[in-house]
Amino acid sequence: MPPHTDIVRTDGRGEGSELGLRSPSCFLDDVLVAGRVVRYSTDFEVHRNWLAITHSLPVSQWYYEATSEWTLDYPPLFAWFERALSHAAKYFDREMLVVQNLNYSSKETVLFQRFSVILTDILFIYAVSECCKTIDGKKTMQDLLAQPVFILSVLLLWNFGLLIVDHIHFQYNGFLFGLMLLSVARLFQRRHLEGALLFAALLNFKHIYLYVAPAYGVYLLQAYCFTAWKPDGSVIWRSFSFLRVISLGRIVCFVFGLSLGPFIVLGQMPQVLSRLFPFKRGLCHAYWAPNFWALYNAADKSLSIIGLKYKFLDADKIPTASMTGGLVQEFQHTVLPTVTPLATLICTFISIMPSVFCLWFKPHGPRGFLQCLTLCALSSFMFGWHVHEKAILLAILPFSLLSVRSRKEAGIYLILTTTGHLSLFPLLFTAPEFPIKILLMLLFTLYSFSSLRTLFRKEGPLLNWPETLYLVGLVPLAVFCEVVYPLTAWKERLPFISLLLTSVYCALGVSYAWLRLYVLVLTKPAAIKERKDQ
Repeated sequence: MPPHTDIVRTDGRGEGSELGLRSPSCFLDDVLVAGRVVRYSTDFEVHRNWLAITHSLPVSQWYYEATSEWTLDYPPLFAWFERALSHAAKYFDREMLVVQNLNYSSKETVLFQRFSVILTDILFIYAVSECCKTIDGKKTMQDLLAQPVFILSVLLLWNFGLLIVDHIHFQYNGFLFGLMLLSVARLFQRRHLEGALLFAALLNFKHIYLYVAPAYGVYLLQAYCFTAWKPDGSVIWRSFSFLRVISLGRIVCFVFGLSLGPFIVLGQMPQVLSRLFPFKRGLCHAYWAPNFWALYNAADKSLSIIGLKYKFLDADKIPTASMTGGLVQEFQHTVLPTVTPLATLICTFISIMPSVFCLWFKPHGPRGFLQCLTLCALSSFMFGWHVHEKAILLAILPFSLLSVRSRKEAGIYLILTTTGHLSLFPLLFTAPEFPIKILLMLLFTLYSFSSLRTLFRKEGPLLNWPETLYLVGLVPLAVFCEVVYPLTAWKERLPFISLLLTSVYCALGVSYAWLRLYVLVLTKPAAIKERKDQ
């Protein structure tokens, strides 16, 4: 009899190759364990390998170890986090902590990975409770289930994207988002130094949060380093406090010194930075994130097809590296200009700056900070280099706090969260996962729409008819890509089509939500009120 197959899914490694624009199953590995074939993708092995590296090797070798292709490429605090977990992991199965045991798996290893994710999510639950305390009581309902605090807690704790990324995949995003949400809550509570400390720690756990650092920097400068403000919220320059700047700087320097200090002493910072910021992985992930570059790639692909059909292009001169090949690599665009890392950096910087300027010149307290944070995250998602599809959660989760505060932001949230979450569907592509993702997505989406519509029912509809029509279009898209397409002959000849359609269609929705939020923020009037919330 063939060995039993147990599917242990992850999303294909945080920073490496995962699901591509070809048959996703090619990124699963088969390992024979105790008479069973255990199939898993790369995140499972990534974290096992990091546990082994940090547990078995001295600090001086952490960022040089390359036995596995899944080298350590997160900041040092996350490495220490893995080391702390490894001391518990050794009581489950010591073999998982051997660096040479590549692709190692066992029941105990799987149990430990799942248990550690659940345990560290306690921080996320606590952060959600603190965020709920920041919701004012102006819009109270007699029904507990219709109160903003309850709705927000469900939108955060039951977030579809976070559930599948952390609890079907082996990742620790709940723990990291817990740090971010807790820092946001502390800023709302005017505990600015605590918020700065938490965010500095977060940056040293995962450097992707650099995307939202401008919002933190400007807001802390404005709300903490100045001690007096005009009625419109702008700062009184003579109230600038050097002592507060020093206090803020000491906290940031302490955290970064604690994290990076050992590697500075060892003279290994260039090596650490080379691991944290690799630029050889190409413009887009193997499976395109639904952003501007997905639209750009699709336009280039369409133009190349038209060019070949009508003899405008020479087939022999088309680059061999295909953007739809499902591989993490650099490639040349055929018709449109090829995009470089510098170009994406410039685009990201330009797209972020209006929200940062608005935060400074048209301040609206912590709420304005949260709007800026969301726009920084969305702008980086839209134009960043080698963006991962799950990075959309960096915008969706903090935006949840705004969705229960105003009708307009609730409408934008529904567009962003529905399209952003549907774009994660290709991460779960096996048969046992199909009913799970459909059910979870339906439950979360139905709750989001019904609860927010109830909350703002007296203020008018949340969506206009074109927005509603676009969201309805997600249904036939999902049916075709998830049910119809796998049964057709196209599945073998054009395996990238369903992923391409999902990325491009969802990119339209994410782009629209980004633009609509930007218009809302840039056109809002200056705040004429006392800055009690600062």
